[in-house]
Amino acid sequence: MASRHHTKLLAIALVLCVALSFTSPAQGRAPFACDPRNGLTRGFKFCNTNVPIHVRVQDLIARLTLPEKIRLVVNNAIAVPRLGIQGYEWWSEALHGVSNVGPGTKFGGAFPGATMFPQVITTAASFNQSLWRQIGRVVSDEARAMYNGGQAGLTYWSPNVNIFRDPRWGRGQETPGEDPTLAAKYAASYVQGLQGDGAGNRLKVAACCKHYTAYDLDNWNGVDRFHFNAKVSKQDLEDTYDVPFKACVLEGQVASVMCSYNQVNGKPTCADPDLLRNTIRGQWRLNGYIVSDCDSVGVFYDNQHYTRTPEEAAAEAIKAGLDLDCGPFLAIHTDAAIRKGLISENDLNLALANLITVQMRLGMFDGEPSVHPYGNLGPRDVCTQAHQQLALQAARESIVLLQNKRNSLPLSPARIRTVGVIGPNSDATVTMIGNYAGVACGYTSPLQGIARYVKTSHQVGCRNVACRGNELFGAAETVAKQVDATVLVMGLDQSIEAETRDRLGLLLPGLQQELVARVARAARGPVILVIMSGGPVDVTFAVNDPKISAILWVGYPGQAGGTAIADVIFGQTNPGGRLPMTWYPEKYLTKVPMTVMDMRPNSATGYPGRTYRFYKGPVVFPFGHGLSYSRFSHSLAIAPKEVSVSVPLALTNSSLSSEAVRVSHASCDDTLEMEFHVDVKNEGSMDGTHTLLVFSKPPPGKWSQIKQLVNFHKTHVPAGSNQRLKVGVHVCKHLSVVDQFGIRRIPSGEHELHIGDIKHSISVQTVQQIKN
Repeated sequence: MASRHHTKLLAIALVLCVALSFTSPAQGRAPFACDPRNGLTRGFKFCNTNVPIHVRVQDLIARLTLPEKIRLVVNNAIAVPRLGIQGYEWWSEALHGVSNVGPGTKFGGAFPGATMFPQVITTAASFNQSLWRQIGRVVSDEARAMYNGGQAGLTYWSPNVNIFRDPRWGRGQETPGEDPTLAAKYAASYVQGLQGDGAGNRLKVAACCKHYTAYDLDNWNGVDRFHFNAKVSKQDLEDTYDVPFKACVLEGQVASVMCSYNQVNGKPTCADPDLLRNTIRGQWRLNGYIVSDCDSVGVFYDNQHYTRTPEEAAAEAIKAGLDLDCGPFLAIHTDAAIRKGLISENDLNLALANLITVQMRLGMFDGEPSVHPYGNLGPRDVCTQAHQQLALQAARESIVLLQNKRNSLPLSPARIRTVGVIGPNSDATVTMIGNYAGVACGYTSPLQGIARYVKTSHQVGCRNVACRGNELFGAAETVAKQVDATVLVMGLDQSIEAETRDRLGLLLPGLQQELVARVARAARGPVILVIMSGGPVDVTFAVNDPKISAILWVGYPGQAGGTAIADVIFGQTNPGGRLPMTWYPEKYLTKVPMTVMDMRPNSATGYPGRTYRFYKGPVVFPFGHGLSYSRFSHSLAIAPKEVSVSVPLALTNSSLSSEAVRVSHASCDDTLEMEFHVDVKNEGSMDGTHTLLVFSKPPPGKWSQIKQLVNFHKTHVPAGSNQRLKVGVHVCKHLSVVDQFGIRRIPSGEHELHIGDIKHSISVQTVQQIKN
C-alpha cells in the first residue's frame, strides 16, 4: 500500500470547514444498517440492540446467501439491500492522523483536511505513553467525525508495530523503533487511544496492528517483500518480532491484526495456522478480525506459488484463520473452494462472524448514528485549535538534541539577529508528515518557524534531497558568511525512504554532505545541523567537524514541525527526545545483509548482530541518546535488593534449565512486582522534561550479552527541583530472557538494573512452593 503526497491547504478550504461546521453529522451519514425508518428491517433480531451481539451476529449470518457471504469477506464489502445493509469499505488508515491512503477515506467539502501529527518514529522519540494515547484519541475523534459526515470508515489499519531491525528499511519511519519494549508500549497506548475506553465491549474505531510478523524488508538488492522468506528462530520471534503484536492484543485489546506479504520459515504468514489461528486467536485470544495485507492471498499464490490452484490458496488462508481479504482474491475463488470441498460454508461463517462482530461493536448495526456515542462529532471537531496544539506539543517533545558543542544552543534572539536557513528541507511542508499521511490542516515550515524569531536569509543549496548538483552551493555559502548563525535543514524524504523503497546506504544523499561542510566552513557564526529523516543517518563527518556547533534530529515532525524546530533552537522548548533506534556508521552495512533476520551476533561468520541489544560495535549515536539544555541527576530512594520466585514442587526439576526457571511455571503474581523510587533532579537553569530509561541485564554466563529496555518514565522537572518517580519492574516480565527454543525463563542470580546512570543489583532466587 503506497503513500501519497498532498499540497498545502488553501485558506479558503479552512474557511469552508468553519462555514460547514454547524452542519448536523446525521445529514452526511445515513444509517449503515437497521434504519428505524425502514419497516423492512425493524423486526430483524440483528437490529435489536437489547439482544447480545453474538446472537445478533448469528441471526444476520443465517439470513445471508452464500454469494453474499463471499462478497462480505473482502475489503470492499457489498451492500445487501434486501436486509437494509449498505456496502462498506474496510480499508482506511490512521497511522499518525486520518489518512486518505486507503479508499475508505476522502477529503474535501466539509472535511478539507485533518490534524497531521509527527511520523511514528518521531513521536516514539518522546518516550511518552500518555502523549501516544492522547494522539490516538484525537485521531479517532477526527475519524468518527469524518465517518459521521460520510467521508471515512471506522476500521483503521494502523498502527505499524514492526521492529525497525535494519536501518535501511524504507518503512522504518512508520514504526516505533528498534526496541520491543518501546514498540509494545507504543502499540498498546496508541491502540487504546484510538479504540476508546472499551466500555461494554464497544469500539470508538477499530485499530489494526500490522504487519504480522517479521516483516521489515520491502525492496533490497533484488529481493522484494512479495517473494521474501524470512528465516527466523523461535528465540527471535518470541523476544523480538512478536512482542509488539502480543502487547497489541493482550494490553491494547486491538480489534484487528494484519498478516504480512512475506513468508516466515517457508510459510506465507496469511496461510499459517500456527501464526494466525493458534497464536493470535488461540494463545492471545484476539477479540476481533484478522486481515491480509492488500493482495497478500494473491501474492502467495501468484508470486510465491505456495499452492497449485487459486482455490487451494483461498482455502489455505481461511483455514489458517484469515477473516478479511484486502483484495479481490477471496471474492473470486472462495465459491470454487467450497464446491471442491476444500473448506466448508461454516468455515466462511466463522470468518464472517468475526467481521460482523467488530462492526456491531462499532455501532454500525444500531440504527441512527447521531443518537449513539460519538454521533455528535462533525466538521467542527476536526483541525481544532486544541488538536493542532497537540500536534505542536508532540513535535516539541520528539526532537532529539544529538550534539551541542560548547552549549551553542539555544540561540538568543537578542544576540542572534539574522539566521541563514539553508538546505533542501529548509522550507519543507509535505515532507514533514512522512508517509501514510492525509491532508494537513496547514503547515509551518522550518523557514517559517525560524522567521518568527529573527530575520532570515534563505537558500536551498540543493534543489531536492537527492542533491545531484553543486551549482547552488555558492549562494548558500554567501548567506552563511553574512548572517549571525546558520541553520542547515538536511536529510531525506519519501523519494529516498518509503514503502517499496529501502535505502542503499546511510549517508546523506548526493552532495548534501559537501554542502554542509562548505557552508560550515564559510559561516561566521554558529552552525546548527538539522536532520529531517525517518531512518538513521551516518553524520560522523558533522560530529567531527569543529565548525558544526549542534546537531538535531527532528524525524518527520508533522504539520507544526517548523514551529517546534524553531522553539528548540531558540530555547522556547527544552529538548527531551531520545533516539528510538541506533544510528550506525555506514560500514556496518557491509556485514549485515537485509535478508538475514538474526538478531544475535555470530562470531563464526563475523555477523555483528542487530540493534543496541545485540550489536556491540561502534555507533554514531546509540539507542536512547538525547541531550537537554539542563543537566539531570538520579538517586535511588527505595530499591529492593532481592526477590524470590516460587515454583510448585512438582515442577521444580522440569522447569529449571541452567538455573533459569520457566516463566510459565513461576507464580507470576503481583508479589513479583518491585517498585523503585527514583529522585530526579534538574540541576540546570531551565525547566525540562526528562526520560528515565530502565535497562536490565541478566546474571553473567550464557545470558550476559543481553541488555534490554524494561521500562521508561517521562517527567517534567522545573529548574532546580526534584521529582520522585515510582518505576515498576516485574520479575517475570522484565527480568526474564528467552532461550533458543523460544521459552521465556527467569535466570537465578545477580541481575543488574541500569536506572538512568545508576547501576543496581537484584538477587533473584528460586524457591519451592510447598502446598499444605
